[in-house]
Amino acid sequence: MQSISILGSTGSIGTQALSLVRLHPDKFRVSALTAHSNAELLFEQVREFRPEVACLTKEIPLGAIPEDVRFCRWVMGPDSLKVAAAEVPADMVLVSVVGIAGLQSVMDALHAGRQVLLANKEALVTGGHLVMDAARRAGKPLLPVDSEHSAIFQCLQGAADNTPVRLLLTASGGPFRTWEKERIDRATREEALKHPNWSMGAKITVDSASMFNKALEIMEARWLFDMPADKIDVLVHPQSIIHSAVEFADGAVIAQLGVPDMRVPIQYAMAYPHRLPTGSQPLDLFSLGQLTFEKGDEVRFPALRLARQCLAAGGAACTILNGANEAAVAAFLQGKMPFGAITRLVEGALDRLGNLPAENLDDIFDADARARRAVAEMLPAMVG
Repeated sequence: MQSISILGSTGSIGTQALSLVRLHPDKFRVSALTAHSNAELLFEQVREFRPEVACLTKEIPLGAIPEDVRFCRWVMGPDSLKVAAAEVPADMVLVSVVGIAGLQSVMDALHAGRQVLLANKEALVTGGHLVMDAARRAGKPLLPVDSEHSAIFQCLQGAADNTPVRLLLTASGGPFRTWEKERIDRATREEALKHPNWSMGAKITVDSASMFNKALEIMEARWLFDMPADKIDVLVHPQSIIHSAVEFADGAVIAQLGVPDMRVPIQYAMAYPHRLPTGSQPLDLFSLGQLTFEKGDEVRFPALRLARQCLAAGGAACTILNGANEAAVAAFLQGKMPFGAITRLVEGALDRLGNLPAENLDDIFDADARARRAVAEMLPAMVG
């Protein structure tokens, strides 16, 4: 039996991970659960899975904790993530918290010798070189949970001595896949949130519309698989059946297919190198009709171009892109500017801040804060 701490247990990834614990109680035991502010759902999870430690990063009075869940240790505040990641005994730590906070949690878990299951893009986007060095020192590979990176990881298991030469990251294309650039630039909040395939949180839905999500995934793949950015292609595949693929030196391409269901990549990380039933529906190839593919368009979706530029620039460029995009998307969702201003703000922050260092976590958190301040300063010119 493997013990697991789940950081972000009330979110989509966390709740699906717990569904797999529920499905396989002989395989997994929960050591710690953390949430930001969804206390009621966390109470329910603690009742069912009975962890040793439960954490809320947004503090509530201890008197607000129901009597029947006080059997475990409760930790409050931002530092509670470190307790769950590094201090509670666990074989695995699933990091599914949102944003750059995931970077510190990943580093804490690796320094404690834990196996990290990674469902947080920002950790590798902002601190990829530091994270991969920590993983090497820990002697434990990062196990990806994002569907695209899990797909690539699964494909690589069949490589043997066949050298991978190109990664093919698939993308749904989002709501603006067929739109002209001028129309995309003028898009409204309501239009950006109408994803054709998925129901997701607002931030990731907007990132899908701008393809900044895929820009972050290029950065993530560069570090996870030690592949140069010019060997990572984005393949727009609106049916979302092929989750990603790898091209090898002999010309073979291995792809991972399946019905879209995040329980599949989550279980692969949790049970690696084994596989467990997930309850997912099997893929019926006969009913698909056709699968289509388009090359990612770096003119209509400049986030893809910016990802490659930032990786080439090095330093804190990727951190600046991530922080500026988060701040710009927040402003867009508040109705303060048109959709096209997101990219202009990100580019503006990159131009303003130049080549900042990224030698340690302090450098990275400083660059992130500077990027957000730069967006706030430029925002008045983008209003309307």
